[in-house]
Amino acid sequence: MIEIEKFESGHYEQGYGYKYFVPSFINDEWGWNDPAINHLLEKAAIKLGELNSFSRLVPNIGLFIQLHVMKEAVDSSRIEGTQTRIDEAILPKSEILPERRDDWQEVQNYIVAINQAIKELNRLPISSRLIKSTHKILLNSVRGEHKMPGEFRTSQNWIGGASLADARYIPPHHQLLDDLMSDLEKFMNNDEIHVPALIRIAIAHYQFETIHPFLDGNGRIGRLLITLFLVKENILNKPLLYLSSFFERKKDIYYDNLNNIRVKNDMLQWIKYFLVGVEQTATVAVETLSQIIRFKDEMEEDIRARYGRRGTTAIVLMHKLLENPYTNVEDAAKACNVTYKSANTLIKDLCTDNYLKELTGQSRNRIFVFQKYMDIFEKDYYS
Repeated sequence: MIEIEKFESGHYEQGYGYKYFVPSFINDEWGWNDPAINHLLEKAAIKLGELNSFSRLVPNIGLFIQLHVMKEAVDSSRIEGTQTRIDEAILPKSEILPERRDDWQEVQNYIVAINQAIKELNRLPISSRLIKSTHKILLNSVRGEHKMPGEFRTSQNWIGGASLADARYIPPHHQLLDDLMSDLEKFMNNDEIHVPALIRIAIAHYQFETIHPFLDGNGRIGRLLITLFLVKENILNKPLLYLSSFFERKKDIYYDNLNNIRVKNDMLQWIKYFLVGVEQTATVAVETLSQIIRFKDEMEEDIRARYGRRGTTAIVLMHKLLENPYTNVEDAAKACNVTYKSANTLIKDLCTDNYLKELTGQSRNRIFVFQKYMDIFEKDYYS
């Protein structure tokens, strides 16, 4: 058994002019003596249970998941320096300024990668195969497309600094990756050890980030693994918990806690931080869903009162926008099965009533966003 308080994170080995870190294997029983872990674990588990129960009670929960995924894609990419905002991420590529399209595409790839990985869980365990296929989607046609998408690296990488000479952290040599990733994969799927799922994924996330098996995209894949694991373990029925917004708020703390395991063997503090993140993020997700349900009910009541016979058509459009919160007149006409003129009049009225907002400022090819709905997702619940 590995005792968290006595965990030895690994050792350094000499490379050509630099030393790289070799993490200890983790596929074992884990225990701890600090009672604070039990308290934080219980609080996080209760909030996750509340979120899971809540998601079962929400009608048409699938409508709301896509924007949760989009927010995660934006937040996780922002940690890596991508500048796309959620109000940009919802738009078609044609509406994005050319100089911002690379950032936009990275976010879109992340959305596709998440959705595909969730589907793949039905037939694959969390494994190197699944991780590689998800990584391939992530780096498709973006700035990392020449950095071996879908393949573990075959050269040395580093974190921070301009070169190996001044790097903040140098991950293990590429020849060690197969054994390290095999150990990680076994740990995440080992039914013979009794490690609570939240403790297990906290340790696994650290280990993945420490191994850093890809030339690019490690952070995003590592954060995505958290949600995949919780779904795979049936702790979440739906992919509604994403920790990137918690990590991104004070990302220096996130990185310091990860690095302190390697430097100070301080796995205890990382696990405490991770469990607090799960509890707070689940609380935010429940509050967001609660606000969405209240907003949806109030919106439908208001539209029926204001729009008379057109109320049913307006509600059809608004439900469509809950899943994908932008439209144009032509798409609205198709969604509602009405004429272009009727759709144009309906959208104009919805703008007047502040449900929709026109983004382009043009007289033709106008794009409208469901602003009131977007505001719920963009609210800072942590403050």
